[in-house]
Amino acid sequence: MPDLSLIVVLVIALALVFDFTNGFHDTANAMATPIATGAMKPKVAVGVAALLNLVGAFLSTEVARTISGGIITEGENGVLITPELIFAGLIGATVWNLVTWLRGLPSSSSHALFGGLIGAAIIGIGTNAVDFGVVGAKVVLPALIAPLIAGLVALLATRLAYAITRREAGKPDGRGGFRSAQIFSSSLVALAHGTNDAQKTMGVITLTLIAGGFQAVGSGPAFWVIAVCALAIALGTYTGGWRIIRTMGTGLTEVKPAQGFAAEASTAATILASSHLGFALSTTQVASGSVIGSGLGRRGATVRWGMAGRISLGWIMTLPASAIMGAFAAGLTALGPIGIFLDALIGGLVIAVLFRWSRRNRVTHNTMLNDIDDAGRVVRITKTPRRRKRTDGKTGKEMAL
Repeated sequence: MPDLSLIVVLVIALALVFDFTNGFHDTANAMATPIATGAMKPKVAVGVAALLNLVGAFLSTEVARTISGGIITEGENGVLITPELIFAGLIGATVWNLVTWLRGLPSSSSHALFGGLIGAAIIGIGTNAVDFGVVGAKVVLPALIAPLIAGLVALLATRLAYAITRREAGKPDGRGGFRSAQIFSSSLVALAHGTNDAQKTMGVITLTLIAGGFQAVGSGPAFWVIAVCALAIALGTYTGGWRIIRTMGTGLTEVKPAQGFAAEASTAATILASSHLGFALSTTQVASGSVIGSGLGRRGATVRWGMAGRISLGWIMTLPASAIMGAFAAGLTALGPIGIFLDALIGGLVIAVLFRWSRRNRVTHNTMLNDIDDAGRVVRITKTPRRRKRTDGKTGKEMAL
C-alpha cells in the first residue's frame, strides 16, 4: 500500500474539494429567495453568504463529532474505516454533487457524503463498519421530519405575515418592509448553514486523521481543520450555484417578500436547532420544504409540483446513488496503489467532463437577473375613485357621469 501520510493528504485535499462543491451547491438555501424578490443583488447575496458561512463554521462542532465518532463504528484498534475507503467515499459524494448541480437540482450534499462513505465502508469492510442506529437516528429521521416541520412552520408564518398586514384599498400595508427584513433572515440562514454543513467535511477529515493514527479516537476537529474547511465552503459559496439558485428562487413558486421572509426564518430556526442537537440534516431539504410551505401559505400562489417532484426524486436517489459510486471506488482500492491511482484518474476525468458539459449552457448571475422579472415585486393596491351618478328625470334610473 502507498505511504499512509500520502493517502491522508490526498483525502484531505479531496475533502476540501467536496467542501467547495458543497458551498456553491447550497448557496441557494440562504440566498435564492432574497435574490428572487430583489431584496439583495445576486453578487452581494453570495458575498454575504460566503462571509457568514465562514463565521458559522467556527460556532459549532457537534455535527462534526457525529460524523467523526458516530456513523462509522470503532473496533478494538479504533475506527474500522481506512483513509483509502474515505477517499473512495468522497469521490462518490463529489461526483454526485456535480451531477445534481448540473441538472439544477437542490439535492443534499450531506446525504451524498454519507452515502459515499457508507457504500465505501460496506464494500471495503462490511456492514459492521457502519452504525446504522446512528444513521437512522441522526441522518435518516431528520431527513424525513425536518423538511416537513420547516414547511409547516413556513406555511403558518406566511399566513400570519399576510394576516397582520391585511390590505385595504388606499392604505399602506407595510409588506414592502419584508424585503428589508429578508436581508436579516437570509443572513441568519447563511450563518446557520455554516454551523451545519461545514462541519461535515471537518468530521470527514477528523475521521481520516483518527483512522490514520494521527489523532486520538473520540477527539474533535483541530483548529486548523475548522479553519481550512470554513475557508473552502466560503469560497465555494462565493462562486454562486446559479443553476440551483434559479430552481429554488423561481422554479418552485413565485416568491413574494413576506413569504420569502417566512421561509428563511423557518429554515434558519430548523437548522440551528438541528446543529445544536448534532443532527447532520440536509439544509437543502429544509430550505426546499420552507419554500414550498411558504407557497402553500400565500393565497393565490402556485406551487409547481412537477419541479417539486423532480427535486424529491433527487433526494431519494442521493443516498443510494452516491453509495453505489463510493462502493465502486472502494472496490478499486482493493487493487492497492494502482487502484487508488485509477480512482483519482477516473474521478478527475468525470469531474472534468461534467464541468465541460456545464459550459454548454452557462447560468450566471446575469441569467438570474433576466429570469427574475416582476415575480418578487410587492403588488400595489390603489384606491379606485368612486364614479358619480345622477338620476334620469324621465326614467328614474341612475346614470353614471
